[in-house]
This record gives sequence, C-alpha cells and structure tokens, in this order.
Amino acid sequence: MRIGIDASRALRARRTGTERYSLEIIRHLLQLPEAAQHAWRLYTDTYPEREQFPTRTPGAAGHNVEVRVLPYQPMWTHRRLAAEVTQHPPDLLFVPAHVIPFVLRPRRLPPSVVTIHDLGYHVWPEAHTRFQRFYLELSTRWSVATARRVIAVSQATAQDLQRYYKVAPARVDVVYEACRTPEAVTPEEIAATRHRYGLDRPYALFVGTIQPRKNVARLLQAYGQLCRAHEIAYDLVLAGAQGWLRDDLTALTRALGVETQVRFLGYVAEADLPALLKGALLFAFPSLFEGFGLPVLEAQSYGVPVMTSTNSSLPEIAGDAALLVDPTDVEAIAAAMLRLSQDEALRQQLIEAGYANVRRFSWERAARETLAVLEKAAEGARGDDAR
Repeated sequence: MRIGIDASRALRARRTGTERYSLEIIRHLLQLPEAAQHAWRLYTDTYPEREQFPTRTPGAAGHNVEVRVLPYQPMWTHRRLAAEVTQHPPDLLFVPAHVIPFVLRPRRLPPSVVTIHDLGYHVWPEAHTRFQRFYLELSTRWSVATARRVIAVSQATAQDLQRYYKVAPARVDVVYEACRTPEAVTPEEIAATRHRYGLDRPYALFVGTIQPRKNVARLLQAYGQLCRAHEIAYDLVLAGAQGWLRDDLTALTRALGVETQVRFLGYVAEADLPALLKGALLFAFPSLFEGFGLPVLEAQSYGVPVMTSTNSSLPEIAGDAALLVDPTDVEAIAAAMLRLSQDEALRQQLIEAGYANVRRFSWERAARETLAVLEKAAEGARGDDAR
C-alpha cells in the first residue's frame, strides 16, 4: 500500500504543538518494522533538512520513502496538495496536523484519515478571531465528513467530535500523543541557558503560544495577587510566540506592578526548552482549553511540579501528577502557585508522580496504533455508511 502523508506542518521552522505532533508521528511511523510493508510518500511545501526523513524504513528491501516537494503558494493544501492527491492518488492519505484538501468532487480524493487535535473554537469562541472560527468550522466539518476514519488525540477530543459533529464513535480512534524522551541536562547547561535569557532569579514557567485560550491574563493576575500578599522570591517566565487576539499583557504587568518580575521570552528554540524546563521552580499551565496538553507532559518529564486546569483533556493527560485548578478562578491559580513553591512534600509527590505519568505515553505506541488505523481505513472500515 502507498500511504501519502501531508508532512508540510512537520517542517515548520517554529513548531508548536500540532507541528511537533506531525513531525514525531511521521518519524516514528517510519521507524516501525511494520512500515516496510508499505510505500510512503511525504508531501511537503519546502525541502526537508538532510536526513530529516529516511529514504527507507527498517527491513525494507529498497527505498520505500519518497519526499514530494510541492512548492508553497497561498492555500497550499487546497491547491497544490489537492491537485497532487487527485491527479496522482496514493492508496491512502493521512493528514496529521491540518485538514483534508477541499475539492469540488470529493470522490476524486483517495481514502483518508485525519487527526483532530481540538475543537476549542466551539468551547471558547471568544478566544478566536471571526475568520479563525469560520475557517476552523468549515475545514473541520469537511475533514470529519470526508475522512474514512478520524484520530482524536484524547478521549476529551473524541467526545467533542461526537458532541459538535455527531461523528459516530465507531469512526473515531483515540491515539494519545507523547513527549520526547527527556534529554540529560547538566547544571552548567541550565546556568548557561538562564544567563542567555537573563534569568537571575528562580522562576515559575509557562510554555505556550501567547493567546487568549492559554489564559495568560489570569495567570498574570494571580501572580500579581501573590506578589501583593506575600514576599515572592521567584519571577514568572512566559515562553511562547505571540498568537492571535493577544491582549496588551505588558500593560497588564505594569498595572499589576510586576513588570520587573514577569519575563516575556517570545518563541524559544526547541534546543533551549529542556534547560528552561529543568531549571524551573514550577510549571504553571492554567489553559482554558486543550485537545491534549503536551506542555504538561514535557514539564513532568523534566521533574517539574505542575499546576494545570480542571477542564478539557488536561485532567486526562495530567493524571494524578498535577495540582488542578479552575482556570477561571484567579485566587485558585494563585493559591496553587503558592503551594507548589512552598510545600516541599507536595512538590516531591508531584515530581515522582509526574515521572510515572509520563510513562503512560509513548511515540512508538502512538505510531503503531496510528498505522493500525491507517491499515483499517485502507481496508474500507469507516464505522458508518461506507463511502
């Protein structure tokens, strides 16, 4: 079977959650011994780095991995990719981090599988622009209607697919993401990274795109409340690129009187994240909505005690290894941060539980389960009326 994969998101220079998922699931699919039974065609809009993808999978008799570069143009998915997969169709198309191409004649598309990461625009529409809501609604509805099978990255996302799009449960396969194996980080590397970013004091860390859904404004308010009520000996460090509908958070820090204690680092290179995580006093992630919540697992993998939210997928992913709070309650966020910075017994309990929790997730397992979904879809299994 020839399996085509939209790998365009995997090659983004500044990868966030869905792009990192795309890269990791493709890499691990191509590392499976079972992958030798198939031919793989990766569609990209730019040339990958040398050896970013192999030319053959383990045990393959010859080259069975092809990278097909379709030069970028606006609406690449619905123009370049759509033309390619209808004119030269693979036996199956897998879209891990975007949407299935729009075509006027859907039957010209090859059988497909799509991964849906979250439906946050339904739950928190005010956290998205009008255009974002329109495009996400249209493209997601098209994708789940067109795909033979749908992969959800959490049970919470699977339930949302049923709630908002009436997707038959038999068509949805839950395949958890994972975090990468944590790198060994030396004290010297932590010190060098802190020096590079000018982090002189202990710090609580947030990692994620700075956008309304991440609830950064309430996190700042909670930190400001702490600083007014207690002698707080640590800074709040926010690592993430600016997203849409970004409030004037710098002005908010001034209004709260914490502008010298809050550090906006912007997008942080992936190579710097291990040392930033390992050096953190605590990890604060009170997001309003997540389809999976990869930053929580990454923090746990580096032995950082985590505070996160009681909503969406976060309790499912964090397990019993995080302090859970109502993300709309500023006082609860502040109280959790105070506990995590002062209660050493709780910190150690969450650190140990975090290490155990991370072991529930594996990219190899995710790849093997994903391959099973792809093979099932190719055989015609849809779970409702066949296409």
